[in-house]
Amino acid sequence: MTSKVTYLGDLRTVSVHLQSGREIITDAPTDNHGKGEAFSPTDMVANSLGSCMISIMAIKSKDLDLDLTGSTVEITKIMQPEPRKIAKIVAVVQMSIATTDKNKTILERAAMTCPVFLSLHPDIEKDVTFHWKA
Repeated sequence: MTSKVTYLGDLRTVSVHLQSGREIITDAPTDNHGKGEAFSPTDMVANSLGSCMISIMAIKSKDLDLDLTGSTVEITKIMQPEPRKIAKIVAVVQMSIATTDKNKTILERAAMTCPVFLSLHPDIEKDVTFHWKA
């Protein structure tokens, strides 16, 4: 098993990562009867894309002798009403380094082939922009 999800009531869950014991709380969003006091499950899906992209880039950057510490991914999730689901994820990747065009291409391709990107349904539009330090 990877994790265990427990419903706490009041549209809140706690997920426990079984290997580490770390916990994540989710709430239903305010536009869907929730309190919005934590990530919603669909927020976690969108956030997972950003986390996966930057992590895969960081793995690849080691081969290139680059350090991506301080790089960020800003995620915007856009829902569609009927049926309620994620319609679009916008990811703005702010790179903390300047590098060659070749390295940029290698790292951007790595991001666009991360497991979460490849696992998301093709109907979910993925709008990804990279900004590199000059």
